[in-house]
Amino acid sequence: MSGAPWSYLELTRPVNSVAAGVLTLIGGFVAAGLAADSWPLGAAVLATVLATGAGNAINDYFDREIDRINNPERPIPRGDVPPMGALLWSVGLFAVAIALAVTLPPVAILIAILNFLGLVAYTTLFKGRPGAGNALVAYLGGSTFLFGAAAVGRARDGVVLFALAALSTFAREVIKDIEDIAGDRAEGLNTLPIALGADRALGIAAIALVVAVLASPVPYLTGLFGLSYLLVVVPADLLMVAALLRSRAHPDTGQQWLKYGMFLAAAAFIVGRVSVVFG
Repeated sequence: MSGAPWSYLELTRPVNSVAAGVLTLIGGFVAAGLAADSWPLGAAVLATVLATGAGNAINDYFDREIDRINNPERPIPRGDVPPMGALLWSVGLFAVAIALAVTLPPVAILIAILNFLGLVAYTTLFKGRPGAGNALVAYLGGSTFLFGAAAVGRARDGVVLFALAALSTFAREVIKDIEDIAGDRAEGLNTLPIALGADRALGIAAIALVVAVLASPVPYLTGLFGLSYLLVVVPADLLMVAALLRSRAHPDTGQQWLKYGMFLAAAAFIVGRVSVVFG
């Protein structure tokens, strides 16, 4: 592979990839607490980081023409990584991730297979189809928690976290599409904001986010988390609602605020579970 070495790392969006791995770790901790076996959970975390990085790299490969308009600073459009180099890098990362995933329990392997197919199919089949691409990314985002729980043999304990994360991720993906209307339209994509208009698309995002906010107390009510969870998740909910309101005029800022709110909600999962484990 030719190209600048650091640019290959940049293709993976390392911050986002590591963040996905942290969410898998949280899923395993929430499901099993301190009883989680270190090997399967560690393998699941590393597989998540590598597969997410591979998915980001292959997305940049297929999106290289769109990125010339929307994200000209990315490694391929700026000329630091050749397209074939990005594709081979993605294949290598996927191969290592799959090798790790096959050592896990059967449910975790099934989730890994579905996620692998989803990551590969996203750009070629789902991206640019109104709502479909957003829904797939939402599933992939939420499945990190489910994958971590499944890795320690307790997939059921990750279902609620999966649902909450998927709903908020769906909202953020729609808002990102609003931000990227110009480049997506130039490339001939038919995203939700292009098909329905920005206001209607934002309305759909709002429904998903409001459902997530209203459902956020469920882990506390079912006894999965302690009271400290509510003390952290309420500010996270408020930040995500503020992000939604901001997105109408400034979708770029709104989706960033929403991301921070989602990270804060993930922290609430940790705090809430710690209060039960050590309470």
